[in-house]
Amino acid sequence: MRLTREYVTRRLVVFLTVIFVAATINFLIPRLAPGDPMMAMLQRMSYQGASLEGTSDLVNEYREMFGLDESLFVQYVRYWAGLLRFDFGYSLAHFPVKVNELLLDALPWSMGLLTVTTLLSFAIGTVMGALAAWKNTGVVKYTVPVLMVLAAIPYYLVALFLLYFLSYSTNLFPASGAYSVLSTPGFSWSFIKDLISHATLPALSIIISGMGFWALGMRGLMISVLGDDYLVLAEAKGLTERRILWRYAVRNAILPQVTGLAMSLGGVVSGAVIVEAIFAYPGIGWLLYSAIGNSDYTLIQGITFFLVLSVATSVLILDLVYPWIDPRIIYENGGR
Repeated sequence: MRLTREYVTRRLVVFLTVIFVAATINFLIPRLAPGDPMMAMLQRMSYQGASLEGTSDLVNEYREMFGLDESLFVQYVRYWAGLLRFDFGYSLAHFPVKVNELLLDALPWSMGLLTVTTLLSFAIGTVMGALAAWKNTGVVKYTVPVLMVLAAIPYYLVALFLLYFLSYSTNLFPASGAYSVLSTPGFSWSFIKDLISHATLPALSIIISGMGFWALGMRGLMISVLGDDYLVLAEAKGLTERRILWRYAVRNAILPQVTGLAMSLGGVVSGAVIVEAIFAYPGIGWLLYSAIGNSDYTLIQGITFFLVLSVATSVLILDLVYPWIDPRIIYENGGR
């Protein structure tokens, strides 16, 4: 196994190209969407009882303040100047709060929720998929129809189901938010229990739907390696069935699953938009949902660029570390 300089350079070029193209599309799409962010801001002010006398002058003043009166090219140059400094400017809907501050406030909530749920759904689903494909695993193999149903149900439908039956009908768990209004944030057991209680329904909705996807994927991968020569050889050596399953079959079948896991972990910073919106969970997904509703260009750009950067970085890292995961991979002579 050897990574050549040519291969690493090509991967870096692809990485930078993806970032450039995605950032450019990220700049254009909000500006092509219907709606005026300045008018949306003034409408929110009117809902709060503010007077809107001289609305046109106020709109022009705000447009000048945020640089929206400049040509598209000038806005694009300023946009890139800010990106290179990781400065996304001020939020249009939360002025004078900067986009970076909003991202830093919401990021821990999404990363905490999605990192845990992604790893749990991956672990549970991978184990169930491996056992469902292996012989002599009892009733596990009969769970395949259930796993197919779970994989087909979107997160938000599971979320609505859980919300109705475990919150509205039984009041077992809170319906929204990350913690109770009367709770005092801190490292106390009462606050931690409150956090877990509020995160349970969003987490369950993601785990239930996600583990079916991972299980079916792992089952298909396991079926593809059953009967391979190295498994026959392991049986001939007299190794235990348990050792053959986990050390040989699963180890060789799991590589595509690891790729999917890396992609999923790279996207945790985006939040689970619909799930967070349903439960009003204050993560990146809820922030993006609010930004789209308020036509907050700068906030939308900051969130989506952060997402693109995280996913592209995870793919780049995966490309570079894959040879250490699977020694059979050789990146030489054109990057095979």
